[in-house]
Amino acid sequence: MALVEYMDDEFDAVDFDDDEELLFGRDRGGLDSDSENDDDMESKEKDTTAGQARNGKDIQGIPWGLQFTREKYREARLQQYKNYENLEHSREDLDKECREFQKGRRFYDFRLNKRSLKSTIVHFQLRNLIWATSKHDVYLMQNFCVLHWSPVSQKVSQVLNVNSPPPPERTSFASSYSQGIGRVQISTMCVRENLLVAGGFQGEMVCKNLDQPGVSYCAKITHDENAITNAIEIYNSPSGPTRLMTSNNDAVVRVFDAETFAVLGRFCYCWPVNHTSVSPDCRSIVVVGDNTEGLLADASSGKVIATLKGHLDYSFASAWHPDGRIFATGNQDTTCRLWDVRNLSSSLAILKGRLGAIRSLRFTEDGRFMAMAEPADFVHVFDTRQDFMQSQEIDLFGEIAGISFSPDTEALYIGVADRIYGSLLEYNRCRENWYLDSFV
Repeated sequence: MALVEYMDDEFDAVDFDDDEELLFGRDRGGLDSDSENDDDMESKEKDTTAGQARNGKDIQGIPWGLQFTREKYREARLQQYKNYENLEHSREDLDKECREFQKGRRFYDFRLNKRSLKSTIVHFQLRNLIWATSKHDVYLMQNFCVLHWSPVSQKVSQVLNVNSPPPPERTSFASSYSQGIGRVQISTMCVRENLLVAGGFQGEMVCKNLDQPGVSYCAKITHDENAITNAIEIYNSPSGPTRLMTSNNDAVVRVFDAETFAVLGRFCYCWPVNHTSVSPDCRSIVVVGDNTEGLLADASSGKVIATLKGHLDYSFASAWHPDGRIFATGNQDTTCRLWDVRNLSSSLAILKGRLGAIRSLRFTEDGRFMAMAEPADFVHVFDTRQDFMQSQEIDLFGEIAGISFSPDTEALYIGVADRIYGSLLEYNRCRENWYLDSFV
């Protein structure tokens, strides 16, 4: 479908048809990962604040024109976007099972769109590249670097650069682990408190303590030919020590000690593992991957407790509600299924996206909200206290690199990967005491 041109001060006759692949992508990894950094002053001029958005400016700074409106382009996107599927399935039967929920609620308000913070994606199915350890500390992946952004100081800094072999700070690791590691294409990452762990496209794992110089650990944790590190989980074991859990394409889930980086467990499954989530009590894990069925397994042994049946394609996301009773799985069949550990014979509910696969899931730490991100354009925020029947739909354009709530639940960050309109979007939780916003 040929999309009409529009004119603006910044671009001379931009044709959406020519730019669609790089500007608004498809769920096939057709993104330009070598995005260019704008000049600081130019980037600030391109940023959008809440005040500007209230006055009519597009939150992403897209200069819509009279000939081609946002509404028309949204309609075209919904018709043309091709969701990636590994398995064919009937949409009609699935639609009948999905829960009808109310849209239009406002749980989080737009605050800022930062255009200089352009996320990049290495693997189009892996979208866990945005993490907030506080409302004022956000981490994102850009090319071969992990950047830190402070919304308070409005400053960005580089915390990890894996463009060349990162020699471990601890000399005991240098000889045995850094050999054979070139630059790392970061496929996934996780940040919790002072620990950052990045997973690589060739099975690497790079760990850095944020309050210490250098890299603490760098190694290929698997040498399988198809060895992508798909997901990383950082959690505290029931006895207290911090653990790392990795999900890899070699069908193995590995558990590491976060201090010594010794392998404490290897759980082998029958298919590539795309994501794992550890329950709040650290006794169970959800395991999903290249299979229509997911698993609930014992966190200490990896032994399967229950099989999760219902999805029609491969899953790439999972998350636990803080109460430890409900968990969610996201699938390429465009749905998120909710499960109750007390009855796993079938899913509790099915929530459907608008455009494509559900590639990221996050609960707020107070359990009030769940965010569900599609590969592009849509993030849905559900009110768990209303039985997931009410939602806010955040409507944007571009591939979504990841989503993250701040631990205090006050902020939601969304990474957009695009060469032109890539950015970091910040939303703040709506409160009755609006006067407090003036102090933030």
